[in-house]
Amino acid sequence: MANQPAGNLWLYQHFKMSSFRLTHRSYIGTRDKIDIVENGIVEQTYGPKYQPSLDIPLFHLEFAFKYDDLNLNFLKAVFKLLSREEVEDYVNGKVSGVNNRRIGYLYEWLIGEEIALKQRIAGNYIDLLDDEKYITGLSLKITKWKINDNLLGNQDFCPIIRKSNTLTRELEKDLKNQIEKLKETYSPDIFHRAAQYLFRKETKSSYAIENEKPSSDRMNRFVALLSKAGTQHIDELLSESNLMYLQNAIVDPRFAAKGFRDFQNYIGATGFRMEEIIHFICPPPQYVTSLMNGIHSCYHKIKEIPGQLQATVIAFGFVFVHPFDDGNGRLHRFLIHDMLTRSGIVQEGIIIPVSAHMLNYMPDYDRALEDFSKPLMQRIKYKKTDEGEIEVLNNADIEDYFRYPDFTYQATYLAQTINETVTEDMTGELQFLERYDELKKSIQGIVDMPDKYIDQIIIFLHQNKGIFPNRRKKEFDKLTAQEFLEMEASYMNIFEKIY
Repeated sequence: MANQPAGNLWLYQHFKMSSFRLTHRSYIGTRDKIDIVENGIVEQTYGPKYQPSLDIPLFHLEFAFKYDDLNLNFLKAVFKLLSREEVEDYVNGKVSGVNNRRIGYLYEWLIGEEIALKQRIAGNYIDLLDDEKYITGLSLKITKWKINDNLLGNQDFCPIIRKSNTLTRELEKDLKNQIEKLKETYSPDIFHRAAQYLFRKETKSSYAIENEKPSSDRMNRFVALLSKAGTQHIDELLSESNLMYLQNAIVDPRFAAKGFRDFQNYIGATGFRMEEIIHFICPPPQYVTSLMNGIHSCYHKIKEIPGQLQATVIAFGFVFVHPFDDGNGRLHRFLIHDMLTRSGIVQEGIIIPVSAHMLNYMPDYDRALEDFSKPLMQRIKYKKTDEGEIEVLNNADIEDYFRYPDFTYQATYLAQTINETVTEDMTGELQFLERYDELKKSIQGIVDMPDKYIDQIIIFLHQNKGIFPNRRKKEFDKLTAQEFLEMEASYMNIFEKIY
């Protein structure tokens, strides 16, 4: 007997839905089985005893609440295909049932129509999300349903982050303690110099991700912006006026925004045949303000979850809304730093080179962005106008894709990136400065000469992997061949501790 679809997959096929990504697909078969298929999607087969008692939508919906992953975007689409009376009758059939209550509450929450209960719900409050399966936010007690709403947001914007072994391992690492250990390991002077350098490195890297080389003025403004990460009240930080001010500070004045965009924008590239390739279409302008308000409100439900996840929700939420014509990526990466500082992982005045790590591992960063953009591009319908602008043709179909994203992939990516930034990149910068000072003293012992010459020699040695380039020796014609050999030996002895 062939396996039969159940839960969300049954609903998907029954209603002939398309372009929804189901991260967990359930089947009823003869034996239990679990497989990981493309893109990490789980296909799980359950024995005959799990078969829903009737092949009707709400019985499969209850199965999905028990065994499948919660997808608010998909759930709302299913609810739209059901009548309020259907849902009401089902919920009242077992009004105190755990999943009946969840279905009833989320129907009201997503659709905005009230379910009339025939009797008052008795018993204890239950959590809407199982905290063993999901990252949960601050709870709101919903008296009518005896439910603790522990979602990460509200109806305007509410991401889902599913727990996994990988994400859990990354979140168990005590980053704050690791940074403190670095401060204890290296001298205050080394740590201060590294911190100052990393502000500029982070700025350069954030621009470089977008293939831009900023002017010194824009560099200084972005450094100043980073130095203030985590210092503003959250309501000020995420206000439209403040985000506009930040955008104005880091972009070319000709592209300074006067508020959130009121036009359709997109991200694309030109192919070698000069055809335009569209990678991502941003939410239609009529949704931008409510989405940004949702992200703002979201913070108050997530302020107690780990800082890496706060950064995921706020920063990735921001960049996918793309509220400005220019500067969205840089502000997205600034918001990562702000959330890490605001949550206490990183102390004020310290920066960890997240953008630099992203730049060094761009395919990983691209995959984190494409995990959201690719499913959207399979679903969205659009056309090019005569003026060359993009016009979205199915606004209503894609609205909830932006409102209710699954940020599991982005959360895992960012947690790993932040961990590696601290343990590899930041540690490497501190080690380099320590070895640099050691080498400088050693060279001074070989030849007593001005600091500016020693600095140049170290740069040339480092650029050429410890061998002083012959073409540069004429610039130091007072030095002997033996002295160059001694400097090279000193470099190799000191820097082999890193390399």
